[in-house]
Amino acid sequence: MTDVVRRGRYIAATVEELRRHSAADKAAGIVSQRALFPRRGRIELERQRLVLSNWSAGDDLTLSPTAIVSLRREFTSLYGRFMGGLLNAGKPLILETTTAGEIYILIDRREISEFTSNRRWEAAIVAWRAEAVNGVKP
Repeated sequence: MTDVVRRGRYIAATVEELRRHSAADKAAGIVSQRALFPRRGRIELERQRLVLSNWSAGDDLTLSPTAIVSLRREFTSLYGRFMGGLLNAGKPLILETTTAGEIYILIDRREISEFTSNRRWEAAIVAWRAEAVNGVKP
């Protein structure tokens, strides 16, 4: 039996990367989010860890349940409704981590429709953390 609970494809950026974008970068981001999110690869939620492959120079970012301080799914001043689409489905998943700081993630994003799987991933990560940290299955 595999340890993978959920898997998908992600594009992501740190808060610092999003803050550095110029007006031209943001304009390009309206056409394609890939202009704003330089990190991309596979995301896998396993029983003991969350893994973002190819996070930095080919190395994976591996997060334990306790390495995720908080998570939310919302538009912010760094990535707003104008860039992420008018629908609730385009909101980024924002993880505050002990190892990589705050990161914005779009999972299984469809380029034209701007839909993501972030809502389902948020629920899965919340349940995974609750079970790992509190021993409680939600």
